[in-house]
Amino acid sequence: MGERTEKTIKKRKGLPQTFYAFKDGTAYTRLSFPFMGFGQIARGQIAKGLLYMLTETAFILYIIFFGGKYIAHLFSGDLGRQLAGERWNEQLQIFEKVRGDNSFLILLYGVMSIVIALLFIWLWSLNVKGSYENDVRIRKGEQVKSFREDVRLLLNERFYAPLLALPFVGLLIFTVMPLVFMVLIAFTNYNYAHMPPGKLFDWVGFANFRTLFSLSGGTSGFAFVFLRVLVWTFVWAFFATFTNYFLGLIIAMLIHKKGIRIKMLWRTLFVIAIAIPQFVTLLLMQKILDGDGILNKLLGTNILWLTDSRHLSLLPRVMIILVNIWIGVPYTLLMCSGILMNIPVDYYEAAKIDGANSVRIFMHITLPYMLHITTPYLITQFVGNINNFNVIWLLTGGGPVDNLHYGGGTQAQSTDLLVTWLYRLTTDQNPKYNVASVIGIVIFVISAVLSLITFNRTSAAKNEGAFQ
Repeated sequence: MGERTEKTIKKRKGLPQTFYAFKDGTAYTRLSFPFMGFGQIARGQIAKGLLYMLTETAFILYIIFFGGKYIAHLFSGDLGRQLAGERWNEQLQIFEKVRGDNSFLILLYGVMSIVIALLFIWLWSLNVKGSYENDVRIRKGEQVKSFREDVRLLLNERFYAPLLALPFVGLLIFTVMPLVFMVLIAFTNYNYAHMPPGKLFDWVGFANFRTLFSLSGGTSGFAFVFLRVLVWTFVWAFFATFTNYFLGLIIAMLIHKKGIRIKMLWRTLFVIAIAIPQFVTLLLMQKILDGDGILNKLLGTNILWLTDSRHLSLLPRVMIILVNIWIGVPYTLLMCSGILMNIPVDYYEAAKIDGANSVRIFMHITLPYMLHITTPYLITQFVGNINNFNVIWLLTGGGPVDNLHYGGGTQAQSTDLLVTWLYRLTTDQNPKYNVASVIGIVIFVISAVLSLITFNRTSAAKNEGAFQ
């Protein structure tokens, strides 16, 4: 019997044991399904069993007195019915304040309750699995682990569990729950006209997605504005990433070249440039490039470097890219300098013996080696530039205003990226949180897909351990 059970466990290793524990387990294990910790207490694991029972009791009380009603709201199709305000009491002849529902809190607490329910299901499965493992130990003639042995195991072989518990809880609270909440907002009509607690919002399905992607609004509608902002976002991300990368690489090669003196001085100067906070540099450049700024006064001109809306705001866009080069090249230069120092000299010597000139050496040795090492960095920079809020907002604030191409109540401006447009939609006098949430989902999908596809197709992923 013991050998058959052991073989069965090995065969099913990796599968959730809760699917077959009811069939193969003892009565104690079966009773652990409705009563958490029963199997542990029956086998002498009192402390462990009591913890499971207290967890189940706390969860049931939470669902009955708090979380259940919010989960019910999520699945019933409404996010509140009673508006806050005042109601006339005929009997007392006074106005009574009615607290009413709050759609925002209903959605928030509903998401929180679902996360707690999923955590409880996970603990419930651990309870069943632990009871079933006790069955297996007894069938094999072994003793059930004591509470002291469980603690010793937790502090040694499985020390990663308590070590990662706090970060895991933080991840759930500050990343997973806000992300799920934001995604759900995209399926509601949460905007200025439906602002809790004075107003309620409700589920609208894919209406916000149709608003963003529908072409029915003409060339100034959301769909066309979204396409313009998306194209500019990609153009900006491309130039912001690769101008910094290749200019930084070229400068690093010049400093690294034999015969260049005081190399440490040149690198130190770029480190000093990095030491200045980025927002300080951006605000300074904004003042320099302003219509009444220092640059126009020195040149004796009146050029609108950051506010010229002609030719699809070409001049402000070019200036944004140039300023980004100024603040971004030092980072790339220092990174490339360290990598260049580690390229084997044998590669260059062999190439020179074969008669290769400087261009061929760069194209066939230096550049492939750099790309192999820095591809993850390039992907990170590209995605980071898609979401580069600081440069755009501190230089132009997303402007200049171009109602011809960015009108129709979309609230977008000509140098807005998707992320700055999202921010504007949530901070405007007439906020559209629902559409902003859809844009947030689009940004996430674009960033994730580009990162995964690009990285998996590079040599850095396919040939991780070597350079050829």
